[in-house]
Amino acid sequence: KDREVFGPSCFVCTHIIYIISLSLSLSLSLSLSLSLSLSLSLFELCVESFNPCSSGNSLLRSPESLCLTMSHNPIDCRLPRRARSRAADISRGIDEQLSTVAGFMDSLSATLVVFFLVRGSSAAKFTLTNNCDYTVWPGVLSNAGDAALSTTGFTLETGQSKSLDAPAGWSGRLWARTLCATDSSGRVSCGTGDCGSGEVECSGGGATPPVTLAEFTLGGGGGGGMDYYDVSLVDGYNLPMLVVAQGGSGGGCGSTGCVAVLNRVCPSDLKVVAARSSSRGGEGVACMSACEAFGSPQYCCTGAFGNSNTCKPSSYSQFFKNACPRAYSYAFDDATSTFTCASAGYLITFCPSTASQKSSSQNPESSAGDEPTVAVRAAELAVSVAILVSSWLL
Repeated sequence: KDREVFGPSCFVCTHIIYIISLSLSLSLSLSLSLSLSLSLSLFELCVESFNPCSSGNSLLRSPESLCLTMSHNPIDCRLPRRARSRAADISRGIDEQLSTVAGFMDSLSATLVVFFLVRGSSAAKFTLTNNCDYTVWPGVLSNAGDAALSTTGFTLETGQSKSLDAPAGWSGRLWARTLCATDSSGRVSCGTGDCGSGEVECSGGGATPPVTLAEFTLGGGGGGGMDYYDVSLVDGYNLPMLVVAQGGSGGGCGSTGCVAVLNRVCPSDLKVVAARSSSRGGEGVACMSACEAFGSPQYCCTGAFGNSNTCKPSSYSQFFKNACPRAYSYAFDDATSTFTCASAGYLITFCPSTASQKSSSQNPESSAGDEPTVAVRAAELAVSVAILVSSWLL
């Protein structure tokens, strides 16, 4: 209707004013200078386009060019040829301006998408280092609903390190497999921590106990920005592990882990020996949890023992706790075993050396080495006494 009443130029101006408003609103999200430049250019075009319909313009002094009646009711506005040509120029100018904005918007959108994808692609970097005097095969398992990391299993020779990026909100666990070998059919199997995939990549398979686990929930699992992490012996133990938060803030960012060598002093009831050994007195390669060894509810914290009021530390879990005070020793060992940090990277070291432990002021309160520590000896003695007393009472 506007086109019919006011003519092409006035119709263009009506839409130009709308575009000016839109352009000004773009200043909230686009470059201010670009937005203002666009607005001023459009305004200049609009003023010029209104000139043919202006009562003060010489072009409109003829009766047929009059835009308004004496009663101010709109009538047909017949534009002279010069005005129509100018309106066409204005239309082309608007098209060029809008084309520039559209191109900029496309470029900006692509840039923002890339920016947020890159920004959100990595919330934490895990650096896994093998200080053991043997090869290990780390495994990675994402919790249900979380994306898998770039690898779920790989080989790590002595002295080697490998970094993995984890996205915001990721949760899962990492561990080291040991004594892995490939059979004649090409299937990979490991003496401890095997994930059952038959390959170096675990591909969604979890670790078979007994195994030392590092567990992470980045960003609090849905907000808050705080990472939660721990080292768990709830599924047993297969090698020493140290987790150190790097470059983080808030929450304490304490180091945790189990740096004691327990396989040699593991209670006989819990000891896992090498496959080539024919008796329980053979070389220990891992140390089971009491839950894994006996399967009873009081050790597994299941059934009637499925809460913190009824599931208490046992003499077996106390063996692990005495040796590794900051690691989980049983399911409800939260108070001294969960650590928090924000915006950190994490160094996960298998078989950490004594030197690396001394370099951190927040290391676990146990020393590592080839010989059992006093705490481990005391824990082993306590377990032995408890077993003897239980046998005598029965």
